[in-house]
Parts: sequence; structure tokens; C-alpha cells
Amino acid sequence: MISEAPTAAELQEHPVVQAAFATAWADSLVDQPGMRHEEGGFIYANLGGEVTVRRASPGGCLFLDLSAPPDVAGYFLVATYHTHPIPTADGGEPEPSADDWKWADDSGVPWFVVTEIGVFVAGPNRRVGGFGGPGGYPQ
Repeated sequence: MISEAPTAAELQEHPVVQAAFATAWADSLVDQPGMRHEEGGFIYANLGGEVTVRRASPGGCLFLDLSAPPDVAGYFLVATYHTHPIPTADGGEPEPSADDWKWADDSGVPWFVVTEIGVFVAGPNRRVGGFGGPGGYPQ
């Protein structure tokens, strides 16, 4: 049994999370300019150290609604993730936006941003308050 929520670095190295990032990136249709859109979802962990992911509904070219994480029985929300699918060659900003930073800081969990040049993280290093409080956003 673990006593602390995993850190952003630990989550980024987890195979379930890596697979979710890869799938979201592929589903963002980065190579189809007229169909590019943000994909992503929610990352959960339980007290046994197991990690699972739930996808959000697809977003638009520059947005994804991550405001309402689903409840997952026995798990706590420990991070979110989403793509920035517009390549820098087309004027895209790969790093977390000001809104990403605000939402991450306000939510109390790390927010991963998956881009053409790598994965960035905004917000706290791990879920604020650990495994206490509600299973969704801790703040």
C-alpha cells in the first residue's frame, strides 16, 4: 500500500500513462490539418499503486474540457493529460498555455501536455493533499 500519490515523473514513466499519451496523440489527427483536435483524459491511482486512465470526449483544435473527471471507484484522480496537436511549423504552441497552468494550479493535480516535441507538465508535482478528500480534483 502506498501512502503518497505518485509524482508527475513517476506517472510519466508508467506504461499505462505512456500508452494513453501515445493513443491520444494518434487520435488527435495531427497530420490532418482540417481535423486536428485535442484529445486527453484523466489519470487515476489507488492505494495499491495501480494506475488507470479514463478518456475525455474529444475537444476542438485549441481546447478540451477536463472540468468533470468521472468517478472511478477505489481510485483517486492524480493527473490529467491532453494534446496540443498544432505543429510549431503551423504556429502551434507546444508548451502548456497560461490556461493550462491556471487549471493545473487550481485543480491540485499535474496536467500533462503531449506535443510533437515531447511531454510537458504544469501545476503541482503530485496530487495536493495525497489520497485524502474526494476521488476527483482535490481542490
